[in-house]
Amino acid sequence: MDRGIPIEEVLERMRTSDPPVQYLVGTPKGRLSALEQSLLVKPWKQVRPEVRVKLLPQDAVLYVFAESRDRIAKERSMRRRQMKWLWARLKKLSTMKLGRDTLLMKLGAAQGKTPAAWRLVNIEVAVNGASFGFWLNRKKLREARRREGRYLLRTNLTETDPAKLWEYYLQLVSVEEAFKTLKGDLAIRPIYHQRVPRIEAHIFVSFLAYCLHVTLGHRLKHLAPGLTTRSVLEKFSAIQMIDVRIPTTCARELTLTRYTQPEPELQLLLERLKPYSATRRTPSVVEC
Repeated sequence: MDRGIPIEEVLERMRTSDPPVQYLVGTPKGRLSALEQSLLVKPWKQVRPEVRVKLLPQDAVLYVFAESRDRIAKERSMRRRQMKWLWARLKKLSTMKLGRDTLLMKLGAAQGKTPAAWRLVNIEVAVNGASFGFWLNRKKLREARRREGRYLLRTNLTETDPAKLWEYYLQLVSVEEAFKTLKGDLAIRPIYHQRVPRIEAHIFVSFLAYCLHVTLGHRLKHLAPGLTTRSVLEKFSAIQMIDVRIPTTCARELTLTRYTQPEPELQLLLERLKPYSATRRTPSVVEC
């Protein structure tokens, strides 16, 4: 579970249940303050070339402190981008002639757009006026830099191999991606059916579609590793096929099938994926 889901009461019930429920959950970064000194003396253990962890057993809980270089670079880039925008916005607001209420609304909008950077800036609004001052909180900035790309997990598992614990936690990424796919790409929600069998059928068909989605993803890993399932489906959406039905003078109908000719890039992708051959549909000619 992610750090925003479990509460202490639930985790305690999981630990004391019979049999105990094993968990590996994220922990709010604020708890790092209490464990920071204990973690400093623990040695790093390399899990991957870009990931290392520290293990800290404490009471009945094992804390896993993980550091990812890729995540550090990503979070640092996001924070700098937010800070650049926020600083420019605050400078602009400081030069504008605004009423107090309007100023507070614009400051609130800036806070909503850049919450991570907002926590690193001190802002002081005049008590009875529409002016304000702002400055960088360097202490909070140093603390944020130390915690970027670093995660504190906790578990009641007895596993002591940091690589396995890290692999377990990465399953959360797969679960979140599955929910995102079902709700986004496959549009399983909202469900407007009112009868239970129809709702179950809707979910069943969506599950089958998700299985095909995952299967395509596995094929892409080997045949086109630079592409995601979502991007490939977007490319395939350009291919369309229609049946043109032309009535004849003898009261019968001529059906002609027409389909989009793939662009060179899409044709290369189709050849790369090596799709199974299918019987081509040919126009049906009806003699009068």
